[in-house]
Amino acid sequence: MSNTPHQLHDEFPQFAQALHDLKTQDAHFARLAEEYQEVNGQIHRAETDVTPISDAAMTDLRKRRGALRDQIFAALKMAQPTS
Repeated sequence: MSNTPHQLHDEFPQFAQALHDLKTQDAHFARLAEEYQEVNGQIHRAETDVTPISDAAMTDLRKRRGALRDQIFAALKMAQPTS
């Protein structure tokens, strides 16, 4: 198990099945999820001083992660069956 915070399964535990399904069935969603994980990993490496970056670069990465998280959340909500 990873010690990197903000993993998608931790961010959206209520959508565990939808996360899995969309990653395997929707190429666009899979790319979003992959990009999110990459950006999140960059942030984690910077926060732990493995790969130090400037404050401005960190801010940009956090904004990008937030935008990706919003897109992922919207896709997850749309994938949910309506009742």
